[in-house]
Amino acid sequence: MKQKGLYFSSDVFLYPVFLVLALWVVFWMDVRLGFNGSVFGIFPLKVEGLIGILTGPFIHGSLEHLFNNSVPLLVLVSALFYFYRNHRWKVLFYGVLLTGLLTWLIGRPAWHIGASGIVYMLVAFLFFKGILSRQYQLVAVSLIVVFLYGSLLWYLFPIDEKISWEGHTSGFVVGFVFSFFFRSNIVERKKYEWERPDYNPDEDLFLQHFDDDGNFIEQVAETDIPVVNSATETPVRIRYILKRKSDLEEPSN
Repeated sequence: MKQKGLYFSSDVFLYPVFLVLALWVVFWMDVRLGFNGSVFGIFPLKVEGLIGILTGPFIHGSLEHLFNNSVPLLVLVSALFYFYRNHRWKVLFYGVLLTGLLTWLIGRPAWHIGASGIVYMLVAFLFFKGILSRQYQLVAVSLIVVFLYGSLLWYLFPIDEKISWEGHTSGFVVGFVFSFFFRSNIVERKKYEWERPDYNPDEDLFLQHFDDDGNFIEQVAETDIPVVNSATETPVRIRYILKRKSDLEEPSN
């Protein structure tokens, strides 16, 4: 159903589910076949590490790592596909490329794997884009993102040497820049009757229930009063009969 630029379609959830499912399939293959998938991650400033820009987000070091990225990725990509369907593929595709490239440029000499950079990119984009739009639907999305994932901000800093804070920071910066770059909004601002240039308060049925001092006046339109012509119409008579409970019970055999 389409309404004011927002409408539901199955791809809002199908594509995010397929994306997360692909992460789990790759992890299963990694465990099942026993190969070291980390070599397909991003290794900064090494030519062989460039392939990780595309493959690194699909590689995860542990089940906990995979689960921690799967849930927010499913929620955030679904929000992106619903509220910003005109830009969703551009944000997702270029976001992956630029986040990976920036990680490749500023990262420590180690293998950087996981989809957390994409998560941070989406968090920043949805938050700042919603605030900049000044539309209550998108601002609400921003507040929900902060409520759910505000604690992620701690991992923008090097508080744990095992965590790629460079990937997190890269994604956050890219999402912030994208919030300014993609300007148009899909949500149309609702325009009320009293905001229209041809609005006449004298014709407003709601305002007619109030006097000049703002007091409520109970008005009944003449057309709403039922008129019965006794000469041509037979009056309807309703009769109620009260029965005791015992009269309704069937006799037992």
